[in-house]
Amino acid sequence: MFRKVLRGLAIALSAAVVLGAVVYWREMRQAYNRIQGKSTVIASPYGDIEYSEGGSGPSVLVIHGSGGGFDQGELMVQAVLGAQFHWIAPSRFGYLRSTHQAGATFDEQAQAYAHLLDYLGIKKVAVVALSHGGPSALLFAVLHPERVSSLTLISCGVASSSANEQAQANQKGERLMTIFKYDPLYWSISRLFRKQLMELMGANNAVIAGLTPEQRKLVDQVIDFMNPVAPRAAGAAFDNHAAMPNERIAAIKAPTLIFHATDDTLQLFRNAEFAAATIPGAQLHKFERGGHLLMAVEQTTIRTTVQKFIAETGKL
Repeated sequence: MFRKVLRGLAIALSAAVVLGAVVYWREMRQAYNRIQGKSTVIASPYGDIEYSEGGSGPSVLVIHGSGGGFDQGELMVQAVLGAQFHWIAPSRFGYLRSTHQAGATFDEQAQAYAHLLDYLGIKKVAVVALSHGGPSALLFAVLHPERVSSLTLISCGVASSSANEQAQANQKGERLMTIFKYDPLYWSISRLFRKQLMELMGANNAVIAGLTPEQRKLVDQVIDFMNPVAPRAAGAAFDNHAAMPNERIAAIKAPTLIFHATDDTLQLFRNAEFAAATIPGAQLHKFERGGHLLMAVEQTTIRTTVQKFIAETGKL
């Protein structure tokens, strides 16, 4: 009897492994197909630059966060901008088909944006950045003030810190970077331990439990669209080790709008406070709840405010 039970368990386990492998290969094939043929790559002094674009109206440069790429930029467009803008969504250094060169900096990433806009014949843009898209967005505004009509930061990293809570946030970033190296690992964790992954991504239990179906749909899209992660691994490593802008952002002249939650455990709220205190005239929208999933939790408010902000500052 005992042997029969063991044999049954072994068969069930084998079947589960085979089924899991089948689902994995199917979903990874879909993930790779999703990002193929949807973008353009141009050569530049900073390596290849991948981007997608669409829409019509005022031009907006959309800068994705860690684990992203042009496809996460497109999600940001859907969530925040809508169809009334001409959007450009580049993949940052090391993400998907954009080159990562040894020793690259956020300054060079900012210069790569300028090169891309030159190629597209665009003189001036509004800039919308998410999470670790913040440093290069800020430096683009520092280095090319004449090209930025407005700057919007959503849950963005801004400045380095030696505080203990920052060290804990950095550890989360390091763990995420490790997960992002391997397609099977990220896929398995995102399927079996999604709640824990969201916690690692900067959301506490209360935020996760309080997600509405619509909010959860956007969060799931962000998580699922990180597949495949292997072509993004160099970008995640770049984000974790490149120097932050820090006090240099005091030179920013563009109207600046900042959205950040006080309970964000990945990009701490001190980033928003620093940006608001350092960038002349910056407006800070502070939220007590939302964590690093703020774009989904407060999507309606952020969407309405950003669209109005870009329209108004574009007339200045």
